[in-house]
Amino acid sequence: MFDMSVKWPHGARVAVMLTFDFDAETLWTSRDPENERRLGVLSQGRYGATVGVPKILDTLEEADIKGTFFVPGWTAENHTSRVEMILKGGHEVGHHSYSHRWAGDSVEDTVEEMEKGLEALKRTVGVIPKGYRSPAGEVNEMLFKLLQKHNFLYDSSLMDHINPYRHTLPDGTKGPIELPWHWSLDDAAFALFSIKNPRPIFTNEHILKVFQDEFREIYRWGGLFDLVMHPQVIGRPSRIALLREMIAFIKTFPDVWFATGEEIATAWSAEYEQ
Repeated sequence: MFDMSVKWPHGARVAVMLTFDFDAETLWTSRDPENERRLGVLSQGRYGATVGVPKILDTLEEADIKGTFFVPGWTAENHTSRVEMILKGGHEVGHHSYSHRWAGDSVEDTVEEMEKGLEALKRTVGVIPKGYRSPAGEVNEMLFKLLQKHNFLYDSSLMDHINPYRHTLPDGTKGPIELPWHWSLDDAAFALFSIKNPRPIFTNEHILKVFQDEFREIYRWGGLFDLVMHPQVIGRPSRIALLREMIAFIKTFPDVWFATGEEIATAWSAEYEQ
């Protein structure tokens, strides 16, 4: 039998990582510079900062759960007070590029997005992040070299497993620990809409069923449940209710460990690399 289970702390059957990509306006400007002039489009990203983040933080506080927020440097510069709110709530802040440009665009872009993002997080809120998630999950070889250079503990960009694993770089040295995700556990795949790229907005019942079905099986396998959300998506009124319902659903299962990315990577390393 192919056993996928991981030994999690406290005898937990599954590790649950609630993550929030706090892109704000960069989600729209990074792939289409013309959106800088489209105030209606940008307002969706701004909603994530003005309303989405505070409501998410309220929801996590009520549930007594710590989350992981991946924040572009531009967002830290332009919505500093919201990132400060995240940190005040005891949540983890990770690196999510500077302007949400995809890492695969070029080596030069990859270096610039990494360095500017690191500088912005440290300058604005004093954070030296332990974790990284690439925009849209796009990575290249240079990115992993930079993660190693800057002593990142973990990456959460790839979709090739349901459990953590350690990257090995081409020269044989150790890279970061990978905490995998998947589009089926990303709210943007179901509910992010734009006029230029119209697609259906699925009902909460549909989204919840996908999330719950994935959780049930990952729980049975004994893996990592990495739920990816965006304040401008999950922060909408009915979807805050969806998040609340999803958390309540997960809590009906015994032996569940809610943790931040840093906690999960550290625990996995302690169990499997000592």
